[in-house]
Amino acid sequence: MRILVTGGAGFLGSHLIDRLMTAGHEVICLDNFYTGNKRNILQWLDNHNFELIRHDITEPIRLEVDQIYHLACPASPVHYQYNPVKTVKTNVMGTLNMLGLAKRVKARFFLASTSEVYGDPDVHPQSEEYRGNVNPIGLRACYDEGKRIAETLAFDYYRQNKVDIRVVRIFNTYGPRMLENDGRVVSNFIVQALQGKPLTVYGDGSQTRSFCYASDLIEGFIRLMNSDYVGPVNIGNPGEYTILQLAEAVRDMINPNAEIIHEPLPSDDPRRRRPDITKAKTLLDWEPTVPLAEGLKLTVEDFRKRMGNAPI
Repeated sequence: MRILVTGGAGFLGSHLIDRLMTAGHEVICLDNFYTGNKRNILQWLDNHNFELIRHDITEPIRLEVDQIYHLACPASPVHYQYNPVKTVKTNVMGTLNMLGLAKRVKARFFLASTSEVYGDPDVHPQSEEYRGNVNPIGLRACYDEGKRIAETLAFDYYRQNKVDIRVVRIFNTYGPRMLENDGRVVSNFIVQALQGKPLTVYGDGSQTRSFCYASDLIEGFIRLMNSDYVGPVNIGNPGEYTILQLAEAVRDMINPNAEIIHEPLPSDDPRRRRPDITKAKTLLDWEPTVPLAEGLKLTVEDFRKRMGNAPI
């Protein structure tokens, strides 16, 4: 098949492209390189089945494809809050443009949505039926509400224009190729530990997250895209850890002598986050297979290589 991946040079997009290229598809990678990096897709640049287009999806583009994986959007607070208006435009205009393309060429459209649509949840764990608790005027709204409207657009195109859509809600994901300045907990802790700095925990560290390794997530993507289920489907790891537990695991792996310090909690930071993956299990026969300790080890190795650190 001929497959378009928006945000294909990013952390998750590049892992998805690796899988699609290995499976023998023709792949077009679309990226404006705001958070993507060419080194993530270097191995495919000379491959005749691969095409890279530098393009911002807030502008329309005409292509002939069979499937569209729409991943383009900065996903960490540091990046999506840097230019919140641009983040909203990427989620609204970008998604409109990609849905318009899917409608024109009759391509199947896959939306990478997020667990952030649940906001700071009142329901635990979160199932796809939960409608969320999001602050529409908060600092995170450009992303949270942006993804909520992206889902709205996808379902409206599905109902009104018969566009064949698939919607996934991604829970915290980590792995090789995460940006060093990503601002999310896994990369923050690894970078701080490798640099011999104290690990910064916001609040008392009792807030929880679920961490899914990148290869598990991508497997879920591909299964959903090629299934008959529209979604939304939660894809994430139901193993729940406190932020303090994660900090301690990273510290013990890299630098057991590192100090853990506490800073005030940012606004609208969710207290608890864990996916109910019943749908993914029953409809896609999917569940995560990589344990946190193993995934962290692989991620730390990748950060070490990129940061030029000798093992501590």
